Amino acid sequence: MIEFFKKSMLTGLGLALKTWDEVEDMIHELQKKGDMSESEARKFLNEAQKRYNETQEKFEKRVEETVKDFMKKAGIVTTDELKDLKKEIRELKSIINSMTGKSS
Repeated sequence: MIEFFKKSMLTGLGLALKTWDEVEDMIHELQKKGDMSESEARKFLNEAQKRYNETQEKFEKRVEETVKDFMKKAGIVTTDELKDLKKEIRELKSIINSMTGKSS
């Protein structure tokens, strides 16, 4: 029973749908009922936390990539691109001013 519970809770989808507090609560409840020892609970929580963090990172990266792809397809300029353009404009102004003898 415990192994089945561990396997089902460690799946990426299961962890993605549960908040970390809910996972901890379920583990503490199993521990109280005597279905899981304290060391098993601690080990499981460590494993689950690692998987949860990995899943969160993958999800965040996927969302970030999707947003960037959408912005590119929609022709929306990112903040970094805008900063690069402003820097390039300043550099070009400086070159023009040095060539014409003007100071800004």
